[in-house]
Amino acid sequence: MSHTLLLVGCGNMGFAMLRGWLREDPMLSAYVVEPVDALRDRAAAAGAVAVSHLGDLPHDLAPDVVFVAVKPKLVETVLAGCADFAARGATFVSVAAGVTTASMAQRLPAGSSIVRCMPNTPAAIGEGMMVLYACDGVSAATKTLVASLLTTSGVVAWIDDEAQMDAVTAISGSGPAYVFHFIEALTEAAVALGLPAQTAALLAKQTVRGAGRLAMEADADPTALRLQVTSPGGTTAAALNVFMRDERTGKLVAEATRAARDRSIELGKSN
Repeated sequence: MSHTLLLVGCGNMGFAMLRGWLREDPMLSAYVVEPVDALRDRAAAAGAVAVSHLGDLPHDLAPDVVFVAVKPKLVETVLAGCADFAARGATFVSVAAGVTTASMAQRLPAGSSIVRCMPNTPAAIGEGMMVLYACDGVSAATKTLVASLLTTSGVVAWIDDEAQMDAVTAISGSGPAYVFHFIEALTEAAVALGLPAQTAALLAKQTVRGAGRLAMEADADPTALRLQVTSPGGTTAAALNVFMRDERTGKLVAEATRAARDRSIELGKSN
């Protein structure tokens, strides 16, 4: 059974979701509200009905799910313009960072069905990590529908405590940037060791790509995989002796992710 979806905001994350939905179900009824001409044209080319403003949508539109993919400061305005859809039974899914379900509930009719999502940028290639929290009153059938829609952009996981979203933000939301930074550092190190820049970049990127895929697909956990690569007295052991000396890597990662978590909490209070 096909569904009708409304996507408000079609930037990088919104378009990644839209493309995944239409790839999975070309007959899906997808409506997009996007004021930027180029982004609206891109959505239309993908197969959506794209308009500039909420007021341009069909008056009888009754979406099953409304996805809010705008900057946090715009969420209040969007919800004010979409409240009628909630009254008609639409579920609202927000991917706006730091915007809580409670703050959304204050701007929608009582008892509205609301889901909060923290995605990450690999959703653009269908390899995202999509973490979801549902407020009270979201039915099991609705949760299944939302999860099935977001699975087109990556792996889906649910949490039961919305307060954990700040930790999710620190790990998977911001996490791709940490990995990109490691690729940068590994590439620079390779060049310093005498490799050509192009070769250095290829080695760094493919090594991270391959290791990540192996970590996902192998039966062994990352600790066991690390030990499999590390021969006593070998080259890997020499490098890991530096990374793991005085638990320096673990401490650095813990400090960095705490900083991201704390900032997420601060931003949430401002929304």
